Amino acid sequence: MDRDSQSPSPSAPIIVLLPDPSTSTLKPAFGESGEPTVLGLGLARRTALAARRAGYSRVYFQARDHAAPKGIPAISDWRRVGDGFALKPSPLIIVHGAILAEPDWLEKLIDISPMPANWAAIPHKMIVLAAPAVKDAIAVLEADKGAFDLTSVQQRLTQSFGAPVAIPAAIDPLVVTTPVDVDDAEWRLLRRLVKDTDGFMARHVERPISLRIARRLAPTAITPNQITLLSISIGLFGALFFLCSQWVCQTIGAFLFLAHSILDGCDGELARLRFQETRFGGIIDYWGDNVVHIAVFGCMAIGWTLSVGALWPLLLGVAAALGNLGSAWFVYWRVMRSKKDDGPLFTSVVAAPGQSLARMLDAASRRDFIYLVVILAFYGKSNWFLVLAAVGAPVFFLLLLFVALHERVRSSIVGR
Repeated sequence: MDRDSQSPSPSAPIIVLLPDPSTSTLKPAFGESGEPTVLGLGLARRTALAARRAGYSRVYFQARDHAAPKGIPAISDWRRVGDGFALKPSPLIIVHGAILAEPDWLEKLIDISPMPANWAAIPHKMIVLAAPAVKDAIAVLEADKGAFDLTSVQQRLTQSFGAPVAIPAAIDPLVVTTPVDVDDAEWRLLRRLVKDTDGFMARHVERPISLRIARRLAPTAITPNQITLLSISIGLFGALFFLCSQWVCQTIGAFLFLAHSILDGCDGELARLRFQETRFGGIIDYWGDNVVHIAVFGCMAIGWTLSVGALWPLLLGVAAALGNLGSAWFVYWRVMRSKKDDGPLFTSVVAAPGQSLARMLDAASRRDFIYLVVILAFYGKSNWFLVLAAVGAPVFFLLLLFVALHERVRSSIVGR
């Protein structure tokens, strides 16, 4: 087939945000702009950032009667949206300006195919136009002084194309139009931050606390990296209390160690809520966490040495620290070093996490062990944990080497 006769391949969808005239009455609740703000970001800005991350090509704001939020291209008529469709047919998604953007439904929406009806809709929330129908739809929306709110847009499309196809119920976005909706929107976003890889105690104790802290921090100017540095500082300060053999000191150290762990979850939560994830932030978070662990092992060993007047506890500290450092370096070099900015830097201690041993190592790498430190410290027996770490950390490192060797052998056999 001649190249010039081929139809252009479809490109990523385009989103147009339509402001709701009713939001003008909500300025006292939502701020001077009248735009709802959720966890530190205006909804339109949040939609633009989330859509771009999900693979949408462009996001526009219909600014005929409203000021466009900063950083989002404004359009005053539908023709600008249609200019690029002749060369690059794309699905067009028209949404309520106060819709809450969430990765799940944004990604599912890309796969919606409303053919043969040409369009699909959730009344008062969103409209999806198939790429072949966009050109005609824009002509309909631009005619007779135009349609610039979601209700009139849907009415015009119904008159021209017939009733829309229903969008699957799994796609159920929230439209934020009241202060109560803001609270619901915040918790919808916060609940998404709970990871499947969280340990039992992290999920049921630390996350409920860290999510509430992240919620309070989101509207502030505090950055995720500042939280990371604060977390590291608290952890290192807490390590010093293990130099003392008294249960009071050790308990204070253990709770500061736990506070470090909770704040260590906040930095990532805050970064994801604000779309501020960076490779640098992931690196200092990862290595800072391991530096705190090594400091705790070292102070436990020194404290034990001082209490018994012998040097052999230092050997346990060295074993625990070297095992931790070796594992941290190996995981970074093999799993994290080549990762880019998109997505979390650390997700597993191995390259192929599906294997049984790999899953066991991932489970062992979670920080639920901190609660054992708290319990032992309450009885002034944190040195017992040092014994476990002196054995477990080197064994963990050796198992990582074994899994890596097994993966390499397996890939070489498959590649033959």
